[in-house]
Amino acid sequence: MKHSRLSGLYKLSVSERIKKLEELGWLAPDDARQLRAGQQIISATAADRIIENVIGVFGLPLAIAPNFIVNDRDYIVPLVVEEPSIVAALASAAALARSTGGFSVAQDESLLAGQIHVVEIADIDSAMALLNDSVDELVNAADAVHPRLKARGGGVRDIEFRALQLADGTSSIVVHLLVDTGDAMGANLTNTICESIAPRIAEICGGDVALRILSNLVDRSICSASVRYSVDRLASDSMDGDEVRDRIVLASDIAIADPHRAATHNKGIMNGIDALAIATGNDWRAVEAGAHAFAAGRGQYSTLARWSVAANGDLLGEIVVPLKVGIVGGTLSSNPAAALGLAIAGVESATQLAELMAAVGLAQNFAALRALATSGIQKGHMRLHARSVATAAGAPDNRLDEVVSRLVDSGDIKDWKAVEIIESLGDAAVDEMATVATAAGKIILLGEHAVVYGRHALAIPIAEAVRAAVLPDKHSTTISVREWGLSHVVDRTSTDGIDAAVNLILEELGVGDTNYSIKVSSSLPRGMGLGSSAAIAVSITRAVAQCVGAEIDDELVNTIAFACEQCAHGTPSGIDNTLSCYGKPMLFRNAGAPDIQNLQLKEFPPLVIGFSHTAGPTHEQVAGVKSRFGQNTELFNALFDQIGEISRAGGKALLLKQYDELGRLMNICHGLLNAIGVSTPDLENMISIARQNGAVGAKLTGAGGGGSMVALCPETEEKVRSALHEAGYKTLRPRAPKGEAIE
Repeated sequence: MKHSRLSGLYKLSVSERIKKLEELGWLAPDDARQLRAGQQIISATAADRIIENVIGVFGLPLAIAPNFIVNDRDYIVPLVVEEPSIVAALASAAALARSTGGFSVAQDESLLAGQIHVVEIADIDSAMALLNDSVDELVNAADAVHPRLKARGGGVRDIEFRALQLADGTSSIVVHLLVDTGDAMGANLTNTICESIAPRIAEICGGDVALRILSNLVDRSICSASVRYSVDRLASDSMDGDEVRDRIVLASDIAIADPHRAATHNKGIMNGIDALAIATGNDWRAVEAGAHAFAAGRGQYSTLARWSVAANGDLLGEIVVPLKVGIVGGTLSSNPAAALGLAIAGVESATQLAELMAAVGLAQNFAALRALATSGIQKGHMRLHARSVATAAGAPDNRLDEVVSRLVDSGDIKDWKAVEIIESLGDAAVDEMATVATAAGKIILLGEHAVVYGRHALAIPIAEAVRAAVLPDKHSTTISVREWGLSHVVDRTSTDGIDAAVNLILEELGVGDTNYSIKVSSSLPRGMGLGSSAAIAVSITRAVAQCVGAEIDDELVNTIAFACEQCAHGTPSGIDNTLSCYGKPMLFRNAGAPDIQNLQLKEFPPLVIGFSHTAGPTHEQVAGVKSRFGQNTELFNALFDQIGEISRAGGKALLLKQYDELGRLMNICHGLLNAIGVSTPDLENMISIARQNGAVGAKLTGAGGGGSMVALCPETEEKVRSALHEAGYKTLRPRAPKGEAIE
């Protein structure tokens, strides 16, 4: 059975969170792939089919709140919301409720009211009597409008009617058709029923139809939820549990008495309910309207949730809220994000989704009142606001928490202060006794994947992209990569992953019995197709060799790095380690033995690298191409031949600074790479942005499946970089002889 108790999610990267949810069974493999590739986002073309005058798609964060137990079942709650603190508060409130069994929720019925208002009636009493006699006829007529709804167990359950007195003193009748819409939201089908039988109702009443439309006050779809919080678990740093409980109850009582406070009280409830409604493709505006109308149903606006002291002294929370939602129909089928939200929630019926929403609303209310009763609402808001400011200012992932803490402590949560703090961090100091070595990253301009099959590839270095500092250590061998947030104790007996590479290097250098502290600094992001693993292997090999005073030439360094690449990628071509080791532009081919043609360039080409939102593991992409190659060898060999010829022609164009020609070849090469199945929608989007903003050529670089793209931008580098940044992508602008940090 799946469990929703998850902690420390905020410490993981987005891809790591997706992986965690997939491992625990909350995400199906296809859904996880969609999230990694960004394919859950509705396209502008699809959006244009839903509403009018579409010019784009506006994005909001999709997050999850774990830890929920509702009616003895675990849930992960999908949330679409931009306001800081909501997600963290919900997860915390749900976790705290687990010890007392979570949330208990019930929805006895789920009916949507369609209204038909009839005016100009000569005799109201007579009309009401005739309607009463016609109930069975009207129910049958209404069910005939949507026979499939009736067949699925839904349909019109009852008809109610009452007289209204209008402002001018005239009387009218409103007829309510109470429709069980099943698992659909039901707005359109209810409106259709109203419009279909309105003429017959007007005929019975002897009047005219004024309105025929559903009501969003869904008071026949009421959810009631309750939760108990143990008083022992409510204590804060400055208050004991009893005091926190009593302050929450007092805040609740104030909201009951004061409509101004009740509005904010209920807004906090809707923070959670709306976010779940949006994530599952429901009409959050209708949900909002119904909730607030219900809150004012007794003549004075009041609270949806109330808190009291239980008989044993615990805190007891209760919410009563109207919720009519759906899991089928409407725009759900055309919105992949909504389908994904429903999959994450794991609800099996519309009633189950409504019950989950009620629990989320109650949890959010508890979190807000607890914050008000203890530290104040601003503390959590300000820390999360500081996180957003620090991220926007470019704080590196592995130093983000430090920047946030210093930003909060400063009292100036501003962009300029975040930049000042980031600049003050500087590079991590390296012990003066450490030996230091560098290595180049790589940009493949032409020839990916074909080079694995003995064809030419054209590549240039990212100079000094990786730096390794090595010191002997008495206790263990450790490796850290500051920019990746990696800090790892090497298992000296392991033959897997990074352990295997480090152990191989030490064994090849004859120091397998000695331990070292290895600190790596990299301007290359992980898994982005820029040769980071090869560059790390080269820099560590050189640094360890210097540390022990070993004489080692580039050929041996390259041989060791190639062996490390085999550990990491299985069947590498050898281009990554060769370029990293020698750091020169080259045409490379490995047809049994490396064939290297160094290129003496007149200038470093004007390139911009763009990073997709997902990594592209090289071994996975190489294996995928190998499988497809085996299924259609003749076709793939023809494609690889073309890529090889393009690479050779590109080498000539690069030497002669014929950038228009080189760009044309890059565009053709990308088309061929797309044909062998290694591009992604994210890469295609970046490539399109680059070309539209002046790049003469743009293509994926490296293994694909995510990772990076490279754009050739004579005189348009800044324009291309700005456009990519505005679209939410990070970039790297390599220069010779030194690389430039990610922006």
